[in-house]
Amino acid sequence: MLFSELGLSEEILKAVEKIGYEEATEIQAKTIPLLLEGRDVIGRSHTGTGKTAAFGIPAVSSVQKNDGNTVRILVLCPTRELAMQACDELNKFSDFMPWVRTCAVYGGADIERQISQLRRGANIVVGTPGRIMDHINRHTLKLDGIRTVILDEADEMLNMGFREDIETILGFVPEERQTVLFSATMPEPIMAITQKFQRDPVVVGVEQKSRTVDSVEQFYFDVPMGRKTDALQILLLAYEPKLSIIFCNTKKMVDELSEQLVSKGFRAAGLHGDMKQASRTQTLNAFKSGRLNILIATDVAARGIDVDDVDAVFNYDIPQDCEYYIHRIGRTGRAGKSGIAYTIASGRRQVNDLMDIARYTKAHIERRELPTRDDVLTAKANAVTEAVKNCVMSGKYERFSEQVAALEAEGFSAEQLAAALLGMKISAETRNVPEFIKPVFRTERGGRGTGKSGSVKVEISLGRANKIAPNFVLGALVDATGMAGKNFGKIDIYDRFTTVEVPEADKEHIIDSMTGIKINGQKIKIKLYEGRSGRDNRDNRDRRDYRSDRNDRVGKRDYKRSRGSSAGTASRRNSKRYQ
Repeated sequence: MLFSELGLSEEILKAVEKIGYEEATEIQAKTIPLLLEGRDVIGRSHTGTGKTAAFGIPAVSSVQKNDGNTVRILVLCPTRELAMQACDELNKFSDFMPWVRTCAVYGGADIERQISQLRRGANIVVGTPGRIMDHINRHTLKLDGIRTVILDEADEMLNMGFREDIETILGFVPEERQTVLFSATMPEPIMAITQKFQRDPVVVGVEQKSRTVDSVEQFYFDVPMGRKTDALQILLLAYEPKLSIIFCNTKKMVDELSEQLVSKGFRAAGLHGDMKQASRTQTLNAFKSGRLNILIATDVAARGIDVDDVDAVFNYDIPQDCEYYIHRIGRTGRAGKSGIAYTIASGRRQVNDLMDIARYTKAHIERRELPTRDDVLTAKANAVTEAVKNCVMSGKYERFSEQVAALEAEGFSAEQLAAALLGMKISAETRNVPEFIKPVFRTERGGRGTGKSGSVKVEISLGRANKIAPNFVLGALVDATGMAGKNFGKIDIYDRFTTVEVPEADKEHIIDSMTGIKINGQKIKIKLYEGRSGRDNRDNRDRRDYRSDRNDRVGKRDYKRSRGSSAGTASRRNSKRYQ
């Protein structure tokens, strides 16, 4: 349906045409007429369906020239980024309606400046629940003239603990009002709010064959524990996305990953809730302008990112909620363009979690093999060679012919010079490509076992004092290395460290895969065991001796029982979801 068929004013149609909109999306076509009639609406809509315009156009249309400075529309958003984005969109829709004045209020910004703006007058206020409450308590925001309240991303606001604030705010609004609610999901708390604060609402949903974006191709890579950053680096170098967003589950991981990628020469920056508003705004602007081409963010912080040209999304961490996966990949494949979503999984548990998400979202997430270092080097060499050919054909660097002639006079051939220059350029382009050793899978029955020749011991830096159990250690080894439990031998747990018998042929792979991972929520160090003297060795008589025959009998059972505490899941379980 065209916007011209929705009964909109001339001013709105001119603004829509200026923005470049022609045809309304499904949620817009269904919602706008109902809101113009003054009906209460419940909109079920995911990211990227155009819901901001669905409620923004009717909101702007409802403001009258004689409303003066009275606040008529209140829009509640879960994050400051989303509030800023919604306010910007409303300003675009009111471009030809000078009597409409909008104001965004949110935490992390100068409240005095917001108070000044409110005093100058605003018809539409967009804000986060906490800052709206602050202004109500300061008597700088009056809601007695409100005609419409809009709850955007209501499920996320409830997840963030804003239910009490929302109900308090709605208590200050006149009962005779229009109440509009948009939410990706409809859990019981959402239904409770609709029953309490809405009158005969119309439910508007977007019919989807699948819950994810059809224009987004979805792939995953299964890599050893502790090698996710290397895998991400290889993917960024191999595919070279122009703009990409990398999602992490925690603010700490955002900071760590940002630091690692920047140190490798990537134009990357992090975005999360602990950053000052000025820094967040600066980072977003740099990303939108292309000065940064990689943004690393938490789920909540990314809610306000409205960039149509993101061509790849990377899930560094498996989302903690199926709906988060939908929101994440919805950041690419927007505005009719195609996109790609890559997920990096480590171990069977994470792969299983991802397959659960695939079933929930009714999406096909295809497994891919990680590009090798040789693949990346070859691709870079081909790209550099093609660029050189284009330069030769354009004649751009002909002024350097004299230098080439001088070098040839010294006895260097043109082939030698070209090879040297190509080598220098390709080396510069590939200096950050990591070596990536693929996991060795040993599942055959005749694998190496305990006590046999060809085995060595490795030492792990956690022991009884750290409340480590043998099944924790075995589960971490299996998850990180991809090897079968029966390939590991005797596990000796001392007070301050643990030793494990491992196949000598796999020692380097095991140490490499286990380096930097967590067991029972604690980061470990691992090395070859060289024997110890002193108190720890005197503890030998008290050590708990777990041999392979016991591992063979109970390893699978213990491993399944302990997976929540093994390497990959411990950190995820213990991390808080507050962004």
